[in-house]
Amino acid sequence: MSVVTYLVIALIAYLLGSIPFGYVLVRLFRKEDIREQGSGNIGATNVVRSGAKGLGALTFLLDALKGYVAVAAAGWVLDLHALQQVSLQSATAVAALAAIVGHIFPVWLGYKGGKGVATAFGVFVAVAWLPAVASLLVFVVVFALTRFVSLGSILGAAAFPVFAFLAPHFPYGVSMIAVILIVPLIVIVKHHQNIGRLIHGTEYRFGKSKASEA
Repeated sequence: MSVVTYLVIALIAYLLGSIPFGYVLVRLFRKEDIREQGSGNIGATNVVRSGAKGLGALTFLLDALKGYVAVAAAGWVLDLHALQQVSLQSATAVAALAAIVGHIFPVWLGYKGGKGVATAFGVFVAVAWLPAVASLLVFVVVFALTRFVSLGSILGAAAFPVFAFLAPHFPYGVSMIAVILIVPLIVIVKHHQNIGRLIHGTEYRFGKSKASEA
């Protein structure tokens, strides 16, 4: 029974995470395919770069919300069926990872999705909201100083485990520790191309034209 429960939770979280809000919003309001613009990514950053700042902000909020709801849904499933034998932390961990996988590999877009930054933030808020806010502040400060969204995302993700383990918290089980470490790692790995461009000085910097970047 517990295996079936985890599978149901994983499926729900994956489907929620796989909703490609960036693609849907741009297609709906601008009649364009965001995958054919900028970096080709469906995330909020590329939506903003395409010239749709409002849609970019909405994409971030909705992508974060789906991550939060996916994790919260794990608790709802357990409460609905009164499954005392299933660990809430383990169910939460399964939902968190499934939501991220759903965003990065959405079934609706041929398993080619985003980098998971906003969805990871939503997951972080559901898992440990205070460290999540602290990580967001790291992103804001880094972005304000450098204008690199990628660098802010990388350092914000890397900071989350540090804040999560330092802040007052309930005892983390093995599954929760895995989520706290693995989700940021996934986000960082998905930025491997950005890391390469940062090292070579060719990464896109917000607020500068392509000519000035060159």
